[in-house]
Amino acid sequence: MASHRKPRQRSLSGSTARTALTLVLAGAATATVFDGTGHAAPQPAPEQVRARVDRLYQEAEAATEKYDGAREQADAAGKRLRTLGDEAARGQARLNAARDALGSIAAEQYRNGGIDPTVQFLLSDDPRHYLEGAELAERAGARQTAAVAGVHRELRRLDQVRGAARTELASLRSRQAELRRHKKTINTKLDEARRLLARLTPPQRLAIGEDPAAGRASRSTAGARVALGAPGPDAAPAAGAPASRAAAAVAYAYQKLGSPYVWGATGPDAFDCSGLVQAAYRSAGIALPRTTYAQIGAGRRVSRSALRPGDLVFFYSGISHVGIYVGQGQMIHAPNPSAPVRLAPIDQMPFAGATRVA
Repeated sequence: MASHRKPRQRSLSGSTARTALTLVLAGAATATVFDGTGHAAPQPAPEQVRARVDRLYQEAEAATEKYDGAREQADAAGKRLRTLGDEAARGQARLNAARDALGSIAAEQYRNGGIDPTVQFLLSDDPRHYLEGAELAERAGARQTAAVAGVHRELRRLDQVRGAARTELASLRSRQAELRRHKKTINTKLDEARRLLARLTPPQRLAIGEDPAAGRASRSTAGARVALGAPGPDAAPAAGAPASRAAAAVAYAYQKLGSPYVWGATGPDAFDCSGLVQAAYRSAGIALPRTTYAQIGAGRRVSRSALRPGDLVFFYSGISHVGIYVGQGQMIHAPNPSAPVRLAPIDQMPFAGATRVA
């Protein structure tokens, strides 16, 4: 009699199950594509890229000012360390001389046998002559005491110098570590900005004011300086500029139009923003600090309405950017790695204050 039991269903083998799962996922993916929901992230609009790049440049410039400050401190620590090294060498020479003098006294005492003064008096044929000799010995003892004191004095002085040198060395190493951190931050920001800009076509970059060739502009081309607004070689100083060192600084800035931006650079062929300001006033005989946040305190604060050519104008809440005012609402500044030294309106960035140094 035939059995009425249902035939046993065969279980899926491992390979069969994987095949089925692959087909299901492929079908789901196909359906997603046809539904229009499976696509890559949209490319940001050029305006969004511009905003992000501007932010990256600002962050990189803030890090650049910190880098410049740390490098200035490192240079000062290195100079002090070298001075202390020279002082330590001179101290070691003085210590060696004091030790030699003490050694000479000890050798002389050894040659004289170190006989007790009372015994020498009793054995002397001429007590008067002995007494004269004893007086010399006493003076020799005083000389020995002074020599010992001199050795101790030079040892203490040398220890102090070496202690100061150790402190300066620790400071230098700390500043060098800080430099490495800021350099990494700067390069990271600039690399990201370059990647974002590389995604845009040349027309898109020009549309947002980003000239692909701007960073390679050279001040050696007179045509480039004229295009950027530089006056001719026979032009008078900017209207309103005093015939003084401020005018000389403005003239220097005009001469540098078209020079490339390089972070940490102070000229003569490339600059960052505070490096341009420092170089311009250095050419006029005025020494300014290296960083924006030190430069703003280097002169007398002036209001925006009272600006005169030669005044330093600062931007952003962190005082991370500076330019040289040249009149008519314009400044000359080193903007960022994508643009050379150029003329720009001062209302292009958030105004933070101004200083008159000449």
